[in-house]
Amino acid sequence: MNPTCPGPTLGVVGGGQLGRMLAEAASPLGVDVVVLDPTPACPASRVAEQIEGPFDDPDAVRELAERADALTLEIELADPDVLEAIGGEYDVPVNPSPDALGTIQDKLVQTRTFANAGIPVPEFVAVADAGDLADAVERFDGCMLKARTGGYDGRGNVPVEPGDDYEAKLAEVGAGEGGAMAEELIDFERELSVVAVRGDGERRAFPVVENVHREEILRETVAPARCSEAVAERAREVALDTLETLDGRGVFAMELFEESDGTVSVNEVAPRPHNSGHWSIEGATTSQFEQHVRAALGWPLGTAEARAPTVMANVLGDVPEPRPASLSGVGDVLAAPNANLHWYGKHEARPLRKMGHLTIVDVDASTDDTAARDDLLARARDLRDGLTFE
Repeated sequence: MNPTCPGPTLGVVGGGQLGRMLAEAASPLGVDVVVLDPTPACPASRVAEQIEGPFDDPDAVRELAERADALTLEIELADPDVLEAIGGEYDVPVNPSPDALGTIQDKLVQTRTFANAGIPVPEFVAVADAGDLADAVERFDGCMLKARTGGYDGRGNVPVEPGDDYEAKLAEVGAGEGGAMAEELIDFERELSVVAVRGDGERRAFPVVENVHREEILRETVAPARCSEAVAERAREVALDTLETLDGRGVFAMELFEESDGTVSVNEVAPRPHNSGHWSIEGATTSQFEQHVRAALGWPLGTAEARAPTVMANVLGDVPEPRPASLSGVGDVLAAPNANLHWYGKHEARPLRKMGHLTIVDVDASTDDTAARDDLLARARDLRDGLTFE
């Protein structure tokens, strides 16, 4: 698709915060965005047009295709078969490919695909019932049980130890007729991720970043990661090898484990912009969102270099129960040097719900300055902890 200004219209399945930031990145390029989302006045609707409807509804997807020159997604709940059929019906390109989406939607299929391609992954087995789970626990001396479909933000993943109630654990992850997957528990040094992007005959990889989780939810991302150059290079190699197993243009985020001996393995992959790439809005030459827009349209990619050390901290719903969203302490973030706040526009705060994020950048430090990243992480946490929901 030849770049022009004004540009084409990009249709996005999903209108959450990722869709919102995609639309924000698309606007300076002259690209209009239409999103499909079932939530009335979804976050992206403030900056893009919204078609209100289920992600997998053929009529709603057909309306999206009628109004768009290209289709992409910001959530894995889209139906790959519907996207493939309607994309073909309207001769509208769909990226990443529906085939890649179908592979990633099922964690067992995803992991098998990577293993068969020689990509390093934790040991795993399919789990159909409590007996299979008992065997997996004995084999791995405890395991991480994962729902095959539908899990996100730690939901659908639960550790299992010998002697646990295996039926209850299967119910907890929502294992249905398709069963679940059990993985060995990795004693990792740190969690890493690489956001990689494939364009029309080109590819880029953002710097390797370090993710800090608590309660299975990402809290902070440190960019670049505080790991050795050898580990960073290996992580980049694994990420780009993984990218080759998936079809279509766009951003793919690879979540990785770094073990104490420097071994790197793939945890999971998302076929879209990712929370661990939010730092790139202020911290990289071209953000992950702009890269995804360019790639989905077949436009030339931007560079993916880091401008400076950057830390992203998620702003989660720190509330005991759902309530109208009202955040205080914003002025302190706005007053802090080189700090930026991103509010997602969600009407209701819920426990641990992602409501926004902040970034802080050290414009005077080099990207290999570990002390600068340590300091940034402490400052980001202080700023984030000063934000409260009234």
